[in-house]
Amino acid sequence: MSLLDIRVPAVLLRIDRNPFHHGTLGAVRSLGRAGVEVHVVADCAGSPVRSSRFVCQMHPPPPPGASPADIAVTLRRVAARIARPAVLIPMDDASAVAVGRLGKELAPSYLLPQQPGALPERVADKAELAAVCASADIPHPVTLIPESPAQAASAAWQLGLPVVAKWSRPWLLPAGTGLRSTVVVRSAQEARELYLRAEEAGSRLLLQAFLPSGPDRDWFFHGYADRSGAVRGGGPGRKQRAWPRGAGLTAVGRWTPNPQVQALAERLTAELGYRGIFDLDFRRCGTTGSYHLLDFNPRPGAQFRLFADSAGLDVVRALHLDLTHRPLPDGVPRPGRSFVVENYAPLSALRPAPGGRELAWYAPDDRAPGRAMWGLWARHVLRKLRERLGGAVPARTPARVVRQAGESTLAQQSTDSAELTEMTDDEKASSC
Repeated sequence: MSLLDIRVPAVLLRIDRNPFHHGTLGAVRSLGRAGVEVHVVADCAGSPVRSSRFVCQMHPPPPPGASPADIAVTLRRVAARIARPAVLIPMDDASAVAVGRLGKELAPSYLLPQQPGALPERVADKAELAAVCASADIPHPVTLIPESPAQAASAAWQLGLPVVAKWSRPWLLPAGTGLRSTVVVRSAQEARELYLRAEEAGSRLLLQAFLPSGPDRDWFFHGYADRSGAVRGGGPGRKQRAWPRGAGLTAVGRWTPNPQVQALAERLTAELGYRGIFDLDFRRCGTTGSYHLLDFNPRPGAQFRLFADSAGLDVVRALHLDLTHRPLPDGVPRPGRSFVVENYAPLSALRPAPGGRELAWYAPDDRAPGRAMWGLWARHVLRKLRERLGGAVPARTPARVVRQAGESTLAQQSTDSAELTEMTDDEKASSC
């Protein structure tokens, strides 16, 4: 018998168009394996997610750049088809911000954590997060928000080059502009030119002191703050490998006890009165040893399945149990467990994992998404090769490559296919 109330379906909402969003597949499998009926509202036409046997039904997503009113229309349409209350789980920042605004309007069709509707938007906004950290005494890189091109150039010099430039609301970045949510700026002129694109970006530019990456410096914390405020279903993890290297999403991560990171996460969510799933990114300063909060994502992180404990509890199951007033089991943590995204770290997926391992795409009880991912990834890599070589590579993916890649890795094709690609904004947005 399932611990979860299988009479209550789950609806996963994702607005970004990234076909390689393995976090969505993780949520589909976690809930589907427990017997929950899972509906996905996302553009998965070309995504391996749609081939999962645990997807009950796919629903058309709101259009790119949709307003909260457009998103509400989409969710009401889905609710009418399901015809009973469902747990709603935003899977990206744009969805989380919209659902936070629409909380009262979506009830009672959807079950949601009870918290101030503006809170997800406040913590997702990079400029607001700097103020949140200052008021809560949480270490955060020194951040300046320029009000003119000249101030942007001056701020870059003041912080000390290189600096990190971020758009405060990266979910508003329009597609096709070449703008990135986060970039490293190496000159005052670059900072000045970037500021001039603020209107195009749709949000404020902020400049942040650069904290170099390095061994044992990149950490994350996933959790679910329940109705009482207790943090459940997650834990601290260390990013062992990122894609691209030194930045970007977690390609290989390990569940690693870290009392300092855990204390910071629990103190911050308690002071904010935050309720729901969250994903925090930290970087340890090599000089002071302090853990600086870089990002607060008010939704599941893509590698949340790393933190499934001995009772099978993770953040999405914790959310479903809590919102349906079911007790959360007291499982035993499993530190040492690892998480590997096979297409970004193929060799790591082949190495022994004595502490246990979760793969992002392959699962013995749900093989189709893994096979579909390798076919899609092979085409993605070959397309990038054609672009670099000026069209010298044949457009058609050799059938032999796809068959070899089927259920294992593309290691036979390349020791590290990530070297052949560049991360898109959607892929960045769906990471952490």
